[in-house]
Amino acid sequence: MILFPAIDIRGGRAVRLIQGDYEKETAYDDDPVVAARRWVDGGARWLHIVDLDGARAGEPVNLEHVRRIVATVNVPVQLGGGLRDSKKVEEAISSGAERVVLGTAAVRDPEMAEAIAAAHGDRVVASVDSRSGKVAAEGWTEGTDLGTTEVIAELTRRGLSRFVFTPVDVDGLMEGPDLDALRGVADATDGELIYSGGIGSLEDLRAVAGLGLENVEGVIVGRALYEQRFSVAEARAALGP
Repeated sequence: MILFPAIDIRGGRAVRLIQGDYEKETAYDDDPVVAARRWVDGGARWLHIVDLDGARAGEPVNLEHVRRIVATVNVPVQLGGGLRDSKKVEEAISSGAERVVLGTAAVRDPEMAEAIAAAHGDRVVASVDSRSGKVAAEGWTEGTDLGTTEVIAELTRRGLSRFVFTPVDVDGLMEGPDLDALRGVADATDGELIYSGGIGSLEDLRAVAGLGLENVEGVIVGRALYEQRFSVAEARAALGP
């Protein structure tokens, strides 16, 4: 199972939000390249980058920082935030992202997500964020009436094969993952899943791995790494091979 250290960029800095609230921000590094280098030096094999400014603006804002990160480290990155159409996806790929993460675009316009996935294959990831079982969109600032598992099942039918799933209710709290929600989502798709949200300890990572869900390929961890609850190497060992 793959560990994905998270680098959320806002205002040119590496930050973390609590429960997706832009008013509850903690800045950890003035330069996101510093964070990227630290995680890769610690043994990370992938990085998960979110352009928080882009998520709110509806278009990428921090691609220059992404280019700098890609030029500095030798691991692939997946990038989300503001990728709302095929042109923005092309820009993200041109910046050096190995995978592109569609959030609001996938939820609001599944036909477009299907077309982008047809063009770029497994380089396309759909990020489905959930509040109390319903999808959250627009950088988590808007709720919807769409059921999380239904959206993931529909996108699977449309040919998307990889998903990031975040239960926003626990995100950033470091009080444990929502394992029940993860089980439900895993049952809704035969695509690969990357879980994000609530990880605060090595036991939390072991709990996710211990579910034995064959289509959960990785876990995104942010705040717990920044606050040194554990190291990248310890996290990788907890998740197993």
